[in-house]
Formats: sequence, C-alpha cells, structure tokens
Amino acid sequence: MIIEQIYTGCLSQGAYYIESNGEVAIIDPLREVKDYIAKAKTGKAKIKYIFETHFHADFVSGHITLSEETGAPIIYGPTANPSFKAIIAKDNEEFKLGDITIKVLHTPGHTLESTTYLLKDENGKDYAIFSGDTLFLGDVGRPDLAQKVDDLTVEDLAGLSFDSLRSKIMPLADDVIVYPGHGAGSACGKNMMKETVDTLGNQKKMNYALRENMTREEFIKELTNGLLPPPKYFPLNVKMNKEGYEHIDSIIEKGTKALSPEEFELVANSTEALILDVRHQADFIKSFVPRSIFIGLKGGFAPWVGALIANVHQPILLVVEEGQEEEAITRLSRVGFDNTKGYLKGGIEKWKASGREVDSMESITALTFKERLEANNIPVFDVRNEGEFVAGHIEKAISAPLGSLNIHLGEFPENETFYVHCAGGYRSVIASSILKSRGIHNLIDVAGGMEAIKNAEIPITDFVCPTTLK
Repeated sequence: MIIEQIYTGCLSQGAYYIESNGEVAIIDPLREVKDYIAKAKTGKAKIKYIFETHFHADFVSGHITLSEETGAPIIYGPTANPSFKAIIAKDNEEFKLGDITIKVLHTPGHTLESTTYLLKDENGKDYAIFSGDTLFLGDVGRPDLAQKVDDLTVEDLAGLSFDSLRSKIMPLADDVIVYPGHGAGSACGKNMMKETVDTLGNQKKMNYALRENMTREEFIKELTNGLLPPPKYFPLNVKMNKEGYEHIDSIIEKGTKALSPEEFELVANSTEALILDVRHQADFIKSFVPRSIFIGLKGGFAPWVGALIANVHQPILLVVEEGQEEEAITRLSRVGFDNTKGYLKGGIEKWKASGREVDSMESITALTFKERLEANNIPVFDVRNEGEFVAGHIEKAISAPLGSLNIHLGEFPENETFYVHCAGGYRSVIASSILKSRGIHNLIDVAGGMEAIKNAEIPITDFVCPTTLK
C-alpha cells in the first residue's frame, strides 16, 4: 500500500494518491492532472477511482479532467448533486482498491455533501481517514461556505458538524492517521496547525473541536465566532466544481500567447484586461507597467488573486519572468481564473525599450523608516490582517488589512506622504500597487515589513493574543 500526500503550499491543500496492488485512487486532485497519471504509469498501476470530499470553494479540482483522461469514475458522498456523471455513494458504502478498502463516512457540516473516506488496510483494520474539510489539524471546516439549501443557517451547519464528528470520527481508534484537506494558511478554517498529518488520538488532545466534554451549544458558538467573510471567488469555484470547466490544456494554450508591447497595449484597452505583474516584489518596485497590479508568484499567489480580483471571468494580461508563463497560468486556473489573454513578450525591459511609460514605487529600509518615525509624526498603514495587528503593531499605526483594502480607501491622506508595511514585504507591495492603480501615489513602502521593523528595534505595542478579544 502506498499513500502519498501531494501538498500544494500556495493553496495549503492536500491531494492524495493511494495505490494498492496495481489500483489507484486519487482524492481531491488539483486541476492539472498529468502528474497523477504519470505516477500511476510509473507504478504500472491503473487509476480506478477519483474521490471528492465535497464541492470545493477555494480551488478548482481536477476531478473532471482526470475522469475524462482515465475513465475512472468520480465519487461523491450522499446528497451531492453534480451536473456531470458521478457515483453518489451511500453512507458506509465500501469500495475495494487492490487489497484495501475505502469506506464512505457521510460527515455533513462544512457542506451538506461533505464526506470523510476511511481507509481499511489489507487486514480490515481502520488505518487512516481522508477528512477533506470536515476535520483539519487543530480545527474543523467553517460552516458558512455551503450552498444555501433548505434555509439552513450557519448555526444549523455547525450543529451538523458537531454531530458528524462525534458519531463518525471520534469513535475511531486513536492510532488512525488523519490526512486533512488543508493546512495552516487556508481560508477554509481559522486555527489550523502547520503540520499536515497527525494521529486522531493527538487531535483529540489538541483540537478544540474534539473536546470530549464539549456541548453542542459550546461547539456551535466556538465554530461560528470570529469568522471572517469568505473570499468572493469561493462561490464561483463551487459552481465550476459542481457544473464543470474547460480543460486546463486549452486554458494554457490560450494564455501563453506572447504579445508585443503594441499588442499588449491593444488587448488591454480593448478588453479592459487587468494587468497582473507576478514577478518578485523587488523587481516590481523598480519599474512596472502603469496601473498594473502586483501579486507575486513567490508568495500566497492564488489565494490573493482570488480574494482581490474576485471575478474569475476577469480578463488578465500577465507580466512575468521569462519561462514562468505556464506556471502563472496554471496557478491562476487552480482558483478558476481561466481568462488569461496573453503575456508581455520580453517583459518590462521590452516595454521600456518601446518607449512606453513606466511607473515605479519608492521603498525604504526599516532603518530609514525608523529615522523618519523619530523625526516626525508620519502616517503609517499596516496591511496585515486584524489578528496580526492586534498581536503587536507600531504605535499610532492604522490597520488597513489587504483583504479589505477597499473599505479603507477614504482613510489614506490625499496631500501627505504615508507609509505602508506588512509582515515581510509581500502584501505591502500588493496593497501599494492597488492604491497606485487608483491614482494614489503619495505612498512609500517599508521593505521587509514587520520582521525588518523589529530588527531595526522600532517600538511596537505589547503582545496581545488575538483570541482573547473575541
């Protein structure tokens, strides 16, 4: 038996490759499926099943493409209603895979169709669960992402999650391995551990949601307390996962169209395409196409694209380092952004050589920032999230989280230079690029963010645990 967790850090997502005696099951595959097919071929095995734990909101699964290319059926748990052909399994139904068995445990709560898959080894012993978003390490799936059905409230779904965990998951033996759908960084939960594999026994000790003496009412209150609004692209990804989507090869073929500066400019003007610059922030700061938005590949790229651009149908033009065009388009497609119109051939250097206007951004070191703080009462905007801000921030800094930047647009001064920082220098450049695209240019980025600020010994407020304020 082979179990491989294929973890994608950008999405904080775990897909699973399971092989036994020449037969393979894939659980929650990513949209690009060639690696799964190649892995099975290398092992001289056949992909027999594709299991989906639920209709994902934060990424587009590869289930449809993988089924088309291998002939393997897609399997959902009870109550799922996809628009394409699939096996809708019954609760406790079992599927043989080589010498092992995969048992369906219907665990509604995160969504109504949410299902956990229990793997029994060749001796029939409970070995592992693939819990999707039903159970994370340190947390459970948020109950506010399901499609609205039968007038169920978030509290109703939280109650279903409580029932599912206590009736289906917690009775399993402590040595059962937990393979979750996501880890820390995913917006599908709020308190996940950085680890991506654990035993159920340890989770019973560590996970607040599995406390033995917890009442249903306490569970519902804790699970629903402090939930941030889900990213706006989530419902669009659910729709794609439920109804279908275009083959990723077609998306890549259309997106990898090399455009001269003249063609690039023409497409931008004629399609109202958003110019997305995915280079490193240090390169973006030096020079970029005016009004372009920075979201670097070397960061939380796909989730930030989803959260900030939101509309998966938005036409996009790319400015990218040479050779990374396909990677950028693939990662956009993982969150449903399939409308890439092409990329700037020759990059920013070709754009400059054509004589076209370029923009730049002022960025200073934390030591220079410290000098200016000590000399003047300068406006500082912290674009980290609320929890990070509460945990410690520069005195008199204003909190303007990147994820809700639009709400704070009226707070930025019109005629005074202000300073923007985040934790490490990635999000502040994203925020600054958005502000500049909207005509706000009187800003300066603080390179290295809070990490550099602390190293420069700039005073920050005393630490406060964010959970104590809920």
